[in-house]
Amino acid sequence: MEMTEIQRQIIILTQEGIPITSSPYKDISQQLGITEEEVVKQIKLMKDLDIIRRFGASIGHRDIGITANAMCVWNVPDEDVEDVGRLMATIDDVTHCYARPRHPGWPYNIFTMVHSYTRDDCLAIAKEISKLTGIDNYKVMFSEKEFKKTGIRL
Repeated sequence: MEMTEIQRQIIILTQEGIPITSSPYKDISQQLGITEEEVVKQIKLMKDLDIIRRFGASIGHRDIGITANAMCVWNVPDEDVEDVGRLMATIDDVTHCYARPRHPGWPYNIFTMVHSYTRDDCLAIAKEISKLTGIDNYKVMFSEKEFKKTGIRL
């Protein structure tokens, strides 16, 4: 289904974040010349139609002191990727979980991201994931610098 112009405008107005006010939907509605109820209805409709996957707040983790970010890469038997990936995705400390192809010299086929206050915390999380899944062939790679982090933009 194609997006309507109002839906497109809602996405444009919210893709950098919603206003930090007591009535963000009202603020958006006033910019668009529609009711607050219509803004909420259109957001729900876009979610129901899979135009957007979710609509929610995200916290700037660095702003609250969470500076240890680790990509954990896992060598999972191919026949177990679906089950192990789904299990890893249920873990609260995992913020991203992807299956990716292996490459010559790179045996890892599941990638997860974990964030915490210290590198030791991230290492402990990876160790717990390893125990839970039975996957002990993994590496933990820490972010050194964030150059860019955004969602998809229209």
